[in-house]
Amino acid sequence: MEWIYLILAGLCEVGLVSFMKLSDGFRKKNYLLLTAVAGFSSFFFLSKALESISLGLGYGIWTGIGAAGGVLLGMFVFGEKKDWRKLLFISMIVIGIVGLKLVGE
Repeated sequence: MEWIYLILAGLCEVGLVSFMKLSDGFRKKNYLLLTAVAGFSSFFFLSKALESISLGLGYGIWTGIGAAGGVLLGMFVFGEKKDWRKLLFISMIVIGIVGLKLVGE
């Protein structure tokens, strides 16, 4: 169950940065509320995951999901520049996450 919590925490982290972008500097109140809910949810699920997953492993995977998801959403949803090098480095993050999982337990 802790891995489900960790994945949910990472996805909420992606939601957090997406809603923050959509809030236009926190001027759009509906997105401000969604940012707060996503942020709280992300930290809540991360705290639940860290009850049984080591700190280094859990935090590394959580930030990796957030970073990779944020870059991919930026490229494919928010119209940011698409570049094969970005995808290369995102794949390195994913490989790092898998590596952490393999050696972390």
